Amino acid sequence: MSEPLVLVTQSGAVQTLALNRPAALNSLTAALHAQLLAALEAAAAACDVRCVVITGMGRAFCAGQDLNDIAAAPASGSGDPAPAPGSAGAQAQDLGRVIETLYRPLCLRIRSMPVPVLAAVNGVAAGAGACLALGCDLVLAARSASFIMAFSKIGLLPDTGGTWLLPRLVGRAQALGLALLGDKLPAPEAERRGLIWRCVDDASLPDEALALAQRLAAMPVKALVATRQAMDAAAQLDYGQALAQEAAMQQTLGAGADYREGVAAFAGKRAPRFTER
Repeated sequence: MSEPLVLVTQSGAVQTLALNRPAALNSLTAALHAQLLAALEAAAAACDVRCVVITGMGRAFCAGQDLNDIAAAPASGSGDPAPAPGSAGAQAQDLGRVIETLYRPLCLRIRSMPVPVLAAVNGVAAGAGACLALGCDLVLAARSASFIMAFSKIGLLPDTGGTWLLPRLVGRAQALGLALLGDKLPAPEAERRGLIWRCVDDASLPDEALALAQRLAAMPVKALVATRQAMDAAAQLDYGQALAQEAAMQQTLGAGADYREGVAAFAGKRAPRFTER
């Protein structure tokens, strides 16, 4: 039996999903998409999971789409195996269908998780792999890691949410520079530009990621998820609409058990024990 393409481990309330194609730098295939989506769905349904960490096995986080995978390779127009990208006889593949069937469900699942999602970027994150990481709530990266918007190098535009994420993270000028030029951005520079939350020493990434995830898991995760939802939605609202949205969401949170526990813990000068999800 072949080894799973996503390794699932759990430490307390933190579940780690590790992309497991190290020989291919964890590049994405249809099979890897399916296993990662299934793992996320299972984590979303598991009451004992309060934070998810996505990372990569080996020396890369994710090198993006595997161009040799039949899902994205240019079609031959026959029953024969597809020619290599750019080779004679290769026909245009419907990449829009690939995005709709593989990438869109995965991106939306990450963005709608009922718990915080942390990306622990242990090496290169390129193309779709970079955008996959940036779509998580927080990105922690090893100091030697890098981010590459490699799409322009093969005649494409950023996908996996890249056109939405990049301008909101670093502004239009920086987003266009990263997307058009496709230059490698080292993790320390990514942190300086505000693309990621923080970079740490390579050797400490696993421990730092677990500690941060455990911290998030101990917090009122329902409120953390509502914060993500409110900020995403506010990008499309004017100031007055954002205030109205805050009032509506705060009304719901204020009626919950975690708010009562937080207030009681504050009054009692003790650590809170949040349980909602």
